Amino acid sequence: MSRFKRAGKVDSQVGFRTEKTEATVPYGLLKAARKSGQLNLSGRGLTEVPQKVYRLNTDTPEEAQQNVSFGESDRWWEQTDLTKLLLSSNQLTQLSDDIRLLPGLTTLDLHDNQLTSLPSALGELQELQQLRLSHNQLRSLPVEVCTLKNLCSLTLQQNLLESLPEELGQLENLTELDLSNNHLNDLPSSLGCLICLQKLNLCNNKLSSMPSNVKLLDCSNNQLTDIPASLSEMLAMEQLYLRHNKLCLLPKLPAPVLKELYVGNNQIEQLEMEQLACLTAISLLELRDNKIKTLPEEITLLSTLTRLDLTNNDITTLPASLSLLPNLKVLLLEGNPLRGIRRDLLTVGDTLRTNTQFEKLVVVNYTLVTQRVRVTLYVFVFSEKQALNIPDELFDAAADQPITTVNFSKNQLTTIPPRLLDFQSSVLDINLGFNKLTCCSPEICNLLQLKHIDLRNNQLSDLPPEMKSLNKLCSIILNYNRFKSFPEVLYQMVSLETVLLGNNQVGVVDPCHLMRLAHLSTLDLSNNDLMNIPPELGLCISLRCLSLEGNPFRTPRAAIVAKGTDAVLEYLRSRIPT
Repeated sequence: MSRFKRAGKVDSQVGFRTEKTEATVPYGLLKAARKSGQLNLSGRGLTEVPQKVYRLNTDTPEEAQQNVSFGESDRWWEQTDLTKLLLSSNQLTQLSDDIRLLPGLTTLDLHDNQLTSLPSALGELQELQQLRLSHNQLRSLPVEVCTLKNLCSLTLQQNLLESLPEELGQLENLTELDLSNNHLNDLPSSLGCLICLQKLNLCNNKLSSMPSNVKLLDCSNNQLTDIPASLSEMLAMEQLYLRHNKLCLLPKLPAPVLKELYVGNNQIEQLEMEQLACLTAISLLELRDNKIKTLPEEITLLSTLTRLDLTNNDITTLPASLSLLPNLKVLLLEGNPLRGIRRDLLTVGDTLRTNTQFEKLVVVNYTLVTQRVRVTLYVFVFSEKQALNIPDELFDAAADQPITTVNFSKNQLTTIPPRLLDFQSSVLDINLGFNKLTCCSPEICNLLQLKHIDLRNNQLSDLPPEMKSLNKLCSIILNYNRFKSFPEVLYQMVSLETVLLGNNQVGVVDPCHLMRLAHLSTLDLSNNDLMNIPPELGLCISLRCLSLEGNPFRTPRAAIVAKGTDAVLEYLRSRIPT
């Protein structure tokens, strides 16, 4: 007998009070659900949940009422209580109180429907661990949901929520909460009581204050003008997104393990020592699209910094102390009115600029050295020349220098310059986009420090298997080439975080192999020849950005794809056979 049948007082007439003709569910699905405990009714055009679904645990199966013998596999009396109910991508406008008849549910997926409200009976599903409610039309959350003590994941993005119940802090086991793309003006103070919360997404709301206690916090696209004092208690935070707000100062963040801070597109005008001194573990600092005019000498306090993005600010000069940052690998300065670097701070660039034939070749573009001539960054640029090859004298001039970035884009190269190996011990970033490359030379696999490579707009159709040796490669751009399938070698490169394969002819992707890429966060497969999207792709849980538009597949439908990555992944997971 079901261990939940006697729980609480169950109305014997519940589930029989409707006279409407209800949607039918294939009996085979219900029979299988009694054995597996899982029922997937996603994408069936349902406008209401059939009563037979609600009463799956309580009604006696039809076969029990028939005078037939049963095989070992048809023992209806050994049925399993329903634990997983998937109802996503239907047309549900409401959920009945009869949901209380399924107290064994651990997962309830209602995303991508037309729900405007939820029944208080949800509070009786005390076993519930995952509640997916994104992409509906909810304006409020019933307080009873806050009594679900076992709830770990609550997704409410893309609704119409304007406020949340103060009791939300009672969800003591909640680890994930997604409230992005709603109309929230403030948050309940009890949010600070969610001691297990690790991932909180609040982007695209109307917030003027923030919560605490998380490892990853996304508060982009709000109206924040300052950081509340409660943020100083977020000692476990590792990633903080504050893009597109109204901040005038870099936030003071005494977070001892904060590694990545994104504050682009704000109104920050200056960096102060007090704020910089707090960033004791920072590795990535994004300050692009602000109003910063100068960098303080105290920038040297960021000893762990590896990437600094200052694109599109008002910086006119750079401090010599910038070169003292021992771990800095990437420095982005485009879009600043730099008036020039002091001559005593330039190195190889002086020699190469004396040859007017290569006036656009800049080695050590914005590269700084100390009085001891210690170099941190070298950039080797020979771009937009329409050249068939890179002159040897330029490689000779840059010899013995620790070149970190190479840009040979927009030329007529048909092969990768073999002398790139001159920089194999130092080069991190290579741009060979907009050339005429037909193959990728295996020699490139000797550039073992390589982290980023741009091969867009070439004529490539495959990549050499030797590329698997590039175990530090984080991103590869292959847009506008001639790939007909996902390059096999990429499945073996577990360090990859970004793969851009848009505008090719890719016809198939293997999600099982793709799941090996545990760090993959961005995958662009737009404008290819994908006839179908395997549901298992939804299990690639590391993906934050998945682009699929412009392919000939029919499902997921365009309306779901338009809702973004989370909606697509949820949909795909709901289609996995159970």
